[in-house]
Amino acid sequence: MRMSHLHHFTEHHRYCVSREFGLSVLDGRMLGSVYQPMVGAFAISLYRLLFEHIPAEAIGYSGVEQQRRLFMTLGVEPNEKGRKYLIDQASRLEAVGLLQTCRIYMPETDDYMYEYELLAPLSPTEFFATQHLTLLLRDKIGKFAVLALREQFWTREPEELSRRSLGKENISLPFYDIFELNTHVIDYELEQALAEVAIVRQPGAREDGDQAIGYSDIILRFPRESVNRSHVEKLRFDHNQMGVINYVARKYDLGPQDICRLLDEDGVFAPDGEVILDTLQHIASQHFRQDLKRQEKREVAAAKVVSLRSAVSEENSDAIAPLEQAVEMEYYVEVPPQFLSKCDIHQYNMMLRNEPYTRLLQTFFPGTVPGQLLDIFEKIDLNYKLNGEVINVLIHYLMTMVASGGDQRMNRNFVEAIASNMLVKQVNTYEKAVRYIRDQSKVKGKNASSPAAGGRTRTYTRNGNRPAKPDIPIALDDGSAGTVSEEEFAAMMKKAAEIKAGKKKGVSKAP
Repeated sequence: MRMSHLHHFTEHHRYCVSREFGLSVLDGRMLGSVYQPMVGAFAISLYRLLFEHIPAEAIGYSGVEQQRRLFMTLGVEPNEKGRKYLIDQASRLEAVGLLQTCRIYMPETDDYMYEYELLAPLSPTEFFATQHLTLLLRDKIGKFAVLALREQFWTREPEELSRRSLGKENISLPFYDIFELNTHVIDYELEQALAEVAIVRQPGAREDGDQAIGYSDIILRFPRESVNRSHVEKLRFDHNQMGVINYVARKYDLGPQDICRLLDEDGVFAPDGEVILDTLQHIASQHFRQDLKRQEKREVAAAKVVSLRSAVSEENSDAIAPLEQAVEMEYYVEVPPQFLSKCDIHQYNMMLRNEPYTRLLQTFFPGTVPGQLLDIFEKIDLNYKLNGEVINVLIHYLMTMVASGGDQRMNRNFVEAIASNMLVKQVNTYEKAVRYIRDQSKVKGKNASSPAAGGRTRTYTRNGNRPAKPDIPIALDDGSAGTVSEEEFAAMMKKAAEIKAGKKKGVSKAP
């Protein structure tokens, strides 16, 4: 539990408990024999107390109460020492995967509320297959005790079944061999009713890392007085619109609080409640750029104080809104030199196909992406409407061209010329983009290897309204211009003698 100030966690703060499972006898034995040696008896007592907030035969949420109940029931003094102790015990449960704590800001009271989400203990098979938990248990009770404890959770199979010579055949019948469903009629009322009464969170509706932002994450933070409140409430059953919102959130690295601020802006929703993607992307891009500027200023200020600083933050890229698209082998592109030590050709092409261009650009630069470069591709994305995967192939083509040591610079006119050419040729898929850059490479190769490429050609460039002077071809001396044969040399000497004799004769006739 990350807590910056103890006044944010007191007995006066409200809390609720949620869980989506029940405890079996095996789970209880795992808590007492396996988890308790790792986290301590008090932490397990806190876990069981939170579990009992909801009836054992039900799942869902408990009522909202003050945390004074936790302090009094556990016998913890509601002072600074007691708060630290309770935070430490909850953190132990979080570390071993039994608890997740969320802090929710309540604007109407200008205070925080806590949600304790309980997670089920791992089964014996899953626990002893998890290396870090097994090693922690070994450090607490010893290696031989771990082996003995593991044996207590398994009963051996009968000797008759252990013989390898026996053949094992699965003769179970599947569902549709016994039951027949009426799939021709879709009961929309039943689906809507089930969705309305469902209080269990959908998987992935958490804000950890790259996971999807759920409707509850938005509605709990969205202002009640906002004019867009009614539109946001309609998102509960609109999975397509939630997918659009998650796509923008992942593309510009936004959290639930940031998304709430953007959805509260004017013009984000159409009159019918649909999210206007262009407007949402535009303000999200502005927010993204402002965050980059602020981050750059913070890094500069920190660099003046700290001379040596190591910051390695690799984010797990789990695809969310759009599903991951595979790349066929025939459309693979070569890995640039700067990525050879980071990933193989399969990983690079999958990244090129599925990552947003904002994240792809960050992988090419060790620090902050230059603002001018972001402006170029932002215009191509928002104004030219070039597909994201096509933009990624364009970035790969440009970066490869610059890294190859050519004289071409990545300026705005050059990049926009290639992008407009792609639009004219209707390059709107990943495969078409790969074919396009391959054709361009072939054309450049032919021009470089042709004889005319080494000579001079006449070029006309306009300066104002007047054409510039053309380049005049220059005759080059190949070393053979000064060599003459003996006959030519004799003829030249004879001609020179005649000219000399004629000049003398003319001088003698002069008065």
